Amino acid sequence: MSCPSGHGQDWRPSASLKALQTRANTLATLRAFFQERGVMEVETPALASTAAAESHLEPISCPMGYLQTSPESAMKRLLAAGSGPIYQISHAFRSDEQGPSHNPEFTMLEWYRPGWSYHQLRQEVLDLVQRCMDCGPAETITYRAAFQRYAGVDPFSVTEEQLEAEARQLGLTMESSMDRDSWLDLLMVERVEPGLAELARAVFIVDFPTSRAAMAQIRPDHPPVAERFELYLDGLELANGYQELIDPKEQRHRLMEENRQRHLRGANPLPLDERFLAALDHGLPACAGVALGVDRLLMAEIETKEIAQVMAFPKERA
Repeated sequence: MSCPSGHGQDWRPSASLKALQTRANTLATLRAFFQERGVMEVETPALASTAAAESHLEPISCPMGYLQTSPESAMKRLLAAGSGPIYQISHAFRSDEQGPSHNPEFTMLEWYRPGWSYHQLRQEVLDLVQRCMDCGPAETITYRAAFQRYAGVDPFSVTEEQLEAEARQLGLTMESSMDRDSWLDLLMVERVEPGLAELARAVFIVDFPTSRAAMAQIRPDHPPVAERFELYLDGLELANGYQELIDPKEQRHRLMEENRQRHLRGANPLPLDERFLAALDHGLPACAGVALGVDRLLMAEIETKEIAQVMAFPKERA
């Protein structure tokens, strides 16, 4: 008999019961990891009056506000209030993310370590992943070296025209509104990430261009770089961490610049998070923070390329 609603068997979870049990076990492991290390679990709103003004992230709006792309600003308000080290396992929402390794609603683990450097935090990220699965030691490579090795360009000196020519040579689909960072993101996905996958190990990418430092400290090297890292496992990005920016004036300037970039690409500007900026004015302690995609960690654990295989009900079944 056919299903009267027309949905057939899509009422069932897309993940197997075994994968869902792995998910439950991993969530328990994450919480035990932080409890052992004295990091407090917190909860912040998924629905708020504004959202992070990052030009490459598109929040989901609703009549009462925005579903959060990340709990970052709210967690930093807690840090400014004296919370000490904190973590959160929460749902995050991004309207423009859909594909084999993306879903508009996903599970994010985010944590902050007052008084730590992002180098210390990078080691803790690896410790956590190794607690969940056997990923072996990690290699570290700079953003510049990764592009030179796998894409054949220097991301700090290549022109937009050269990036466009490289993309055309690869036969990639392009949009007229693409800027320099968009070209680099395209090459990251099409050239760098497949190269990282061939290494078959955990890889940290460090020292990003300053244009990719919405909330990260900038180190005055030649050229200056963002004190930021990303962890890749078999070519899939798992985590993104910063030495956090604590200067309120600089942070306001960057948020306004992100809104300007949104305007240039035809997106609506977002209201500035004045409560977050007030917390920075009060004083955010020097700290390092990181966000890790729990669903992607699970993908690595069960060795699948499809995020639907680790979620009960992805967008298509929600």
